[in-house]
Amino acid sequence: MSAPTEERRPRTVGSVPKTPASAALPELTGRFDRLLLSAIQTHLGLPYHYAGTGPDAFDCSGFVWRTYQEAGFEFQRGPASSYWATFAAPGKEDQYKFGTLVFFSGLAHVGIVVDEKGFYHASRHHGVIYSPFDKYWLSRIDGFRRVPVDSMSFPVAKSKPRAAKPAATAQAVDEDNQP
Repeated sequence: MSAPTEERRPRTVGSVPKTPASAALPELTGRFDRLLLSAIQTHLGLPYHYAGTGPDAFDCSGFVWRTYQEAGFEFQRGPASSYWATFAAPGKEDQYKFGTLVFFSGLAHVGIVVDEKGFYHASRHHGVIYSPFDKYWLSRIDGFRRVPVDSMSFPVAKSKPRAAKPAATAQAVDEDNQP
């Protein structure tokens, strides 16, 4: 028996708008940001699976890797710690810029910053979701890295993203909010 449709819809943890990225749309700086946001939205609500790289389930680093691939930027798939070692730290003004990678819990978890209010990631308990930078997450941040998309020549995205799904909200306790 398959899970009810409601359980497969995207979830947002905490008190944030139903479509948090839409608030960031005016701040998107270019074509790549729009492609990245579109790729993120196609994965919202998909389940977590250890070592998952999609297209139907992800772990945190697999979500980051697949999302950037679909937006047209290629880099080698690896654990969150390899992305930390690969990409440069952003200036303080770019830490909460859309597309910056944010790392947590001893480099064991990674997500994609929307803005200073929150980020997207693949949560073990909730799948691909938006989470606010609340007390829980802020206390676990290791740092940030920027993928050097400004230096890329623009390849066309290789795979056609699926249609975005509508977002829904859900409250979760701190223990379910872990990476």
